[in-house]
Amino acid sequence: MYSERLQILVTPEQRRRWELEAGRRGTSVAGLIRDAVDRDMASLDREDRASAVDAIRAMRGRFLSPDELDRLVEEERARAGSR
Repeated sequence: MYSERLQILVTPEQRRRWELEAGRRGTSVAGLIRDAVDRDMASLDREDRASAVDAIRAMRGRFLSPDELDRLVEEERARAGSR
């Protein structure tokens, strides 16, 4: 039984696409969204995350920290904006 309410805002085009797909499948928009969330979030279980961390640790090479990546992205954006 569903007991939690979640509100999202979508564009008119997104709403139209959800409604068309729900009609095509013979289900509700809410059902489609719940299925999409389950599909997307299912890949985030603890075992998958632990396996990904182990795989990254086993790699050889230099990896950038999130701060370094952010800095590089901002530099590229600035460079692209000045062209």
